[in-house]
Amino acid sequence: MKSMYNFLTSKALIASVVISFTIASCQETSVENQSSAPSAPTGSVLRVSGESEFVEGELLIQFKEGASAAAKQKAFDKVKGQPVEKILTKAMERAGRKEGLALVKVNKNVLEAVAELNGAEGVEFAEPNYLYQHTAMSTDTYFTNGSLWGMYGPSTSPASPYGSNAAAAWAAGNTGSATVYVGVIDEGIQLTHQDLAGQVWVNPADPTDGIDNDGNGLVDDTNGWDFANKDGSIYDGGTKGTLDDHGTHVSGTIGGKANGQGVVGVNWDIKLISAKFLGRRGGTTADAVKAVDYLTSLKNRGINIVASNNSWGGGGYSQALFDAIARANNAGIMFIAAAGNSGTNNDVTASYPSNYNLPNVIAVAAIDKNGALASFSQYGATTVDIGAPGVAINSTTAYNTYSSYNGTSMATPHVTGAVALYASTHPGASVAQIRNAILSSAVPTASLAGKTVTGGRLDVNAALSK
Repeated sequence: MKSMYNFLTSKALIASVVISFTIASCQETSVENQSSAPSAPTGSVLRVSGESEFVEGELLIQFKEGASAAAKQKAFDKVKGQPVEKILTKAMERAGRKEGLALVKVNKNVLEAVAELNGAEGVEFAEPNYLYQHTAMSTDTYFTNGSLWGMYGPSTSPASPYGSNAAAAWAAGNTGSATVYVGVIDEGIQLTHQDLAGQVWVNPADPTDGIDNDGNGLVDDTNGWDFANKDGSIYDGGTKGTLDDHGTHVSGTIGGKANGQGVVGVNWDIKLISAKFLGRRGGTTADAVKAVDYLTSLKNRGINIVASNNSWGGGGYSQALFDAIARANNAGIMFIAAAGNSGTNNDVTASYPSNYNLPNVIAVAAIDKNGALASFSQYGATTVDIGAPGVAINSTTAYNTYSSYNGTSMATPHVTGAVALYASTHPGASVAQIRNAILSSAVPTASLAGKTVTGGRLDVNAALSK
């Protein structure tokens, strides 16, 4: 069984950027592409246990259903707290929640406040507002044709014995479907990139007109939503402190279109929905919950979202985030997550969100073109499920460019892409069916034996026959 995990970011990154939720999947040689919105928390950040970080002076409180106003006020007074936001998403309401989460400013030590509130009258749980960020690192600013080893297989042309074997699926006529949707919980996406134009969802219920036409509380969520900046612009290109390189890179691996130029993704036809929550300084638990629930609400509205890609991590165990991912599971949305880039054992030191023990979570390690477990990749015989290409991965980046990145962030979208491709050939497949197809078809790999649940690496083509 998976133990609860806590996503650890690259130590080099932590030393140079003091924020939390890390787009943990890539190991970056520089940190110029760190993203987080200017509206991200500006307070100082505290280190919890190990690498876990959170916003100082903020916490999340989940009150019990039916908690009285007096009990709530007593809780606020106990920690000298001032509620600043009530987070009650459509997905929470559909799940029977009425209280929602309270984001509270506190005038005392956060960990002390959490300890005082847990077990208090009317309080279901209290926790820090953890921070997350990506750790992708560019290793080559030039894209070279024929360098997409992660898409090749042992019998394809070009060939790579340790690639994902997506090319074999394409040769059999399986290239994806525009009726399959994937959420990208990350930075934003350059939706006008030559390899992504037309691949990003357009919300038919909420055109850009300054009106919340679909009544979900988000005005003009035309291609998704930017929870970091609280607006409908999913691509900022540096104008708000984030380049959106990382979100664009994972998107290209999932769904770069076949157009005779640049790169191509696992799915040539697909629709990507941006649930941006990482900005220049990272992202918070509060915004991560909103992003996950946003996709769940769209699925409940009838949009065929089969998975979300989560190439990020940081913070400690969050009940609020666990609950949001569980709601996604109940809606039939897979949650594919990066194992992390600290080279540590997730069985011993939990890494989130990849360690959450839920049926829809698949945790992904990174391998290189020789089949070796990447030196930076985290692993875990009971907590990390499968390996996938994550070293020298070329894909789309902002300003119509291409870059080569390393990281479990890069391995993760290969698996997310495989999930989407499977859904295109198996319409209506359940979370259990998709999970079984991806994991049961893993190719035994020496470097992953005893290091992952399957002991193997992704085989996109083999998964389609399950």
